[in-house]
Amino acid sequence: MKQKLALSCALIHKPDILFLDEPTTGVDAVSRREFWDMLRRLKEDGLTILVSTPYMDEALRCDRVALMQEGRFLAVDTPAGIGRMFGRPLMAVRAREKYKLLQHLRSLESSVSAHTFGGYIHYTDRLDTLTPEQLESTLQDEGFTDVDVKSIDPGVEDTFMALMQQKEEVK
Repeated sequence: MKQKLALSCALIHKPDILFLDEPTTGVDAVSRREFWDMLRRLKEDGLTILVSTPYMDEALRCDRVALMQEGRFLAVDTPAGIGRMFGRPLMAVRAREKYKLLQHLRSLESSVSAHTFGGYIHYTDRLDTLTPEQLESTLQDEGFTDVDVKSIDPGVEDTFMALMQQKEEVK
């Protein structure tokens, strides 16, 4: 309610552009959805809105996304365009012992990245020809059980993580 009231106060002056700094941080899920519905209606009425948010799912609601770290732009594009910047095959991997799996994937010589996303680990390998079936078979041969590997399309968060990793490698 506090955030909705702040938004209402900001709109009293009928601005041409609205700047919002992490407006849904600490807000419950229902209020967060309602807040974004309000922003969508304002956008449809022609208001330009610039929002900073740490929540990648909120970035997907925007027309354009700018990924920033330490005050520098890493990428600017549509959410779909940001996902296409990822540049290599991405797999979602799951097994019974998730932490052990994460450590194992990160230790592989051909590993580029392995990050947890919900119940899965998003994995990228230097071998662009590696298939989900090959990785699943290899993991089963190495003793992992209940293994599930599938190809997925990279999202904004995947691209952000990859850009961050590239930036760290340059340092």
